[in-house]
Amino acid sequence: MEKLIREVRILKIYAVVLTILCAMFFFLAFKNSSSNERFKEIDVERINIIEKDGTLKMVISNKERQHPGLVNHKELKPREREAGLIFFNSMGDECGGLVYDGNEKESGMVYSVDQRNTDQIMQLQYFEGSGKDKNRVYGLKLWDRPDDFPLEEIIKFEDSLKKLNDPSASKKAYAKLREEGKLTNERFFAGKTASGDVGIFIRDTKGKVRLKVYIDKNNQTHIDKLDENGNPVK
Repeated sequence: MEKLIREVRILKIYAVVLTILCAMFFFLAFKNSSSNERFKEIDVERINIIEKDGTLKMVISNKERQHPGLVNHKELKPREREAGLIFFNSMGDECGGLVYDGNEKESGMVYSVDQRNTDQIMQLQYFEGSGKDKNRVYGLKLWDRPDDFPLEEIIKFEDSLKKLNDPSASKKAYAKLREEGKLTNERFFAGKTASGDVGIFIRDTKGKVRLKVYIDKNNQTHIDKLDENGNPVK
């Protein structure tokens, strides 16, 4: 009987201690969840910014762990991308980003804005090489992209050409896309070119330069109007 009383007493003590520990646990958990932690400094290789439902909205990453991109909530194949920020919309598509890098041979930085369902249509870019090929290009660039040729189709098209490994067939395939108006065309550049010209360069729907307003490296001013073959128009 005494043994039974002793065991009951031990169980009561155990129950009290366990209750106190549980109460402390819930109190601390509530306290941590209701306050923001503050860090003076943190080292991290990648940060994923998500909505409450888990939807990915932004990735801040180094080069090794950079996100390959999303199309219709589907992650693209692994590929090398520079460190920086990648943005994603609520449809599960990549919609722009900021990447940068620099080494002994070259350096650059690009901020891109993507068209819906496809790739970039606007970039603020900087590039600089070194050595004999040293040049410096920077400015704002705009593209036209067809609405009926989404990024998924572009990726499938390029992957199929890679599998063929036939330069002649690839050239014909791209020519066909060009005739159908499905190729991306640069339309506008405002900035400094590799030749040292600073100005505005406007292209037609086929990607050919038609108007140039610029100052060359010798400080001479130019306003050039060109036809579709690149010949001056008076």
